[in-house]
Amino acid sequence: MFDFSAEIKSFHSLGNVLLNTNIASYFTEMYADHCVECKEYLLPDASKRFAYVLDETLTISTEPDGNIFSIGCNQNYKGLYKKILYAGQEIGEIKKLTSRQRIFNGSIVIDEDFGVLFILPPPFDEIADSIDSIPLNLKLNEIYIGDYSFWNPCK
Repeated sequence: MFDFSAEIKSFHSLGNVLLNTNIASYFTEMYADHCVECKEYLLPDASKRFAYVLDETLTISTEPDGNIFSIGCNQNYKGLYKKILYAGQEIGEIKKLTSRQRIFNGSIVIDEDFGVLFILPPPFDEIADSIDSIPLNLKLNEIYIGDYSFWNPCK
């Protein structure tokens, strides 16, 4: 079921894990076939969330009821987004392959697709206001999918 080379699908899936499904449906395979680290964390509003990290590659984030609201991967993941973008890619290459890149909340949105994000590493997640202020050789090692459309100022 889990596939660390599956296509990265905006608003839909990563690693063959589907958004808005329950993590419990994945437990049997997760714990039988993968090294799993479960982390509990709090959002700024003090609401609780959980992150299940599989083989230090795939991160599945859930609400307390088990609903999967976000899925992420790092540079160990081999799947592609739009058949050209991947975790571990340099920002210079991403800029050449895409039309528009915008920074929101320490993340980069590509071509107005608010269903997938490239995460800026520190310190750029705190200081970068413009895509042009990011060094072209900076590798973006994390991609997350989810529904981030509420960030879109054009809505």
